[in-house]
Amino acid sequence: MRLTSDMFVSALLRRVSASGGFGAIIRRGHREAGAVFILERSRNGETALYGPAPQIVYAEAKPDERCFSRITVSQNAEEIEKKLESEVRFDTDIWAVEIEPGAVGLGEMITIAQ
Repeated sequence: MRLTSDMFVSALLRRVSASGGFGAIIRRGHREAGAVFILERSRNGETALYGPAPQIVYAEAKPDERCFSRITVSQNAEEIEKKLESEVRFDTDIWAVEIEPGAVGLGEMITIAQ
C-alpha cells in the first residue's frame, strides 16, 4: 500500500530535520494523491527540482514506492519557480516541499531514478 501524499511529505520533513537539515511545505496539494515536487537548496546556491519519475522507471518489486527524477538544476531561483508554476498550471493538486539537507543527502531519503 502506498503512503498518502501528506504522510509521505510529513515523513520526509521529519527525516530532513533529524539529519540536521531544514524543510518546509511551500504548497499543500491533495491530501491523498497529490504529486510531490521537491526543491533541494544546496549550500553553494544551486537549487534542484525533483518531481515524480515516469511510470516506466518503477521497479516491479516495489511498485508502491515513490520514485523521483531530477527535472532541472539552476543557480537562478526564478527559473526553478517558473518551472514549478508551470507544473501547478498543469496540476493544481501538487505538493511542493523545499529542503536544505543536513548530514544525510536527499538521495538517501528518497528514491531518485537515474
